[in-house]
Amino acid sequence: MAAIVGGVFTLRVDTETVSRTRWSPSPASECMAWLKLTATSGRHPVFGDPGSLARASLGHRDVALLVDLLPQDGDTYLPDLLTPQPGAGTRRRDLIDEQIARIEATTQEDLESQLFTYTQTHWSRPLSTGSRRLAESGRLQRRLANGLAQFWRVAMSDGWPELSSIIDQDISHRAKSVVGHGVGRALGELHPDIGWAGDVITLVKPWDGELDIAGRELVLVPSVLSWPDVIVQVDVPGEVVVYYPARRIGTGRDHKPGVVAQVIGSARAALLADLETARSTTELARRTGYTAGTVSYHLKALHRAGLVSKFRDGHYVLYQQTPQAVILLHGTRN
Repeated sequence: MAAIVGGVFTLRVDTETVSRTRWSPSPASECMAWLKLTATSGRHPVFGDPGSLARASLGHRDVALLVDLLPQDGDTYLPDLLTPQPGAGTRRRDLIDEQIARIEATTQEDLESQLFTYTQTHWSRPLSTGSRRLAESGRLQRRLANGLAQFWRVAMSDGWPELSSIIDQDISHRAKSVVGHGVGRALGELHPDIGWAGDVITLVKPWDGELDIAGRELVLVPSVLSWPDVIVQVDVPGEVVVYYPARRIGTGRDHKPGVVAQVIGSARAALLADLETARSTTELARRTGYTAGTVSYHLKALHRAGLVSKFRDGHYVLYQQTPQAVILLHGTRN
C-alpha cells in the first residue's frame, strides 16, 4: 500500500461481503466524470480536452441541471443518485438505460437526503434555488435522468464501445486473479491506494472515516475517465461502490490510437504512438505530414501532461514516450 498522506477511509467487511463482491462497468459514472471536465473547462491529466460536442451539450436545460449538482471550488461530493450502482445480471448494453431509469426512480426521501443534507455538509456553497425548487416539486429526478441521457447520446455513446473494452479487460484480469489466487488477492491488487487486510478494505482519502458493510454487497468499478482517482460511494442505503483506475488505458500493442484519439485528439494520439523511439519535431513532421508548428504545439501539450519527455542530443531536441504514456497506449504488462 502506498504511503498514506491525509486520511484513510475503512470499510469493515465479513465473509458474506467478500462472497458477494462483484465487478461491473458503470457508464453513468464515466459520463459524469466527462461532464465534470466539460463543465469546468478542464483537461483530464491523460485524456485531455472533452471536445466541442461535449461543450455544446451544456446548453441543454437538463444537462445544465446535472452541472448544477457537480462539486465546485475544491468540493468533492457528487450526489450518489447521479451514479447509480450498476445492477447485477444486467446485460452490458442495457447498463446505461438501467442507470438512467434508476435516477428517475430515486425516492423523494433519498433525493432530499443527498441534495438537502449531504450537500450542506460537504459543499462550501448552498444548493441553488432552482435545483431546490425542482427537488421539492418531485420533478427533479426525471429532469436529471433526461440530462444524463442527453449527454450520453451527444458526448459518450460513440466512444463507449472502446471505453467498455478497456474496462472489460480490467474485469477479465481481476476474474483470472480471483480464480487463481482468491478474492483477497484480487482486492489487494486493485490500486496502491486500496489496501486489503482480511476483514477491512482501506482507501487513502483526504479524510478519515469508517463504515461497517458486513453482510452487504460490494461492487467494484474499473474507471477510465475518473483516472487516476479512487472513489467510494456509500450514501444510498444498502449500496457500496468503489471506483478505481482501470488497469489498462489503451488498445494494446498495435499502437492504434483508438479511445486515446477520441479523448486527446487524433493528432496527439498519432504523435504519441510514434514516439516509442525518440524523435525530433522535424522528423515527426515529416513522418506525420503535419507542419513543424503543429507538431511543436501538440508536443508541448503532451509534455505538460507528462506523456512525453524531452532531451537534447547535439543540435536536436528529441521527444519520447514517458512510462505514463506507455501505460496509456499499451496497458501494464504484468
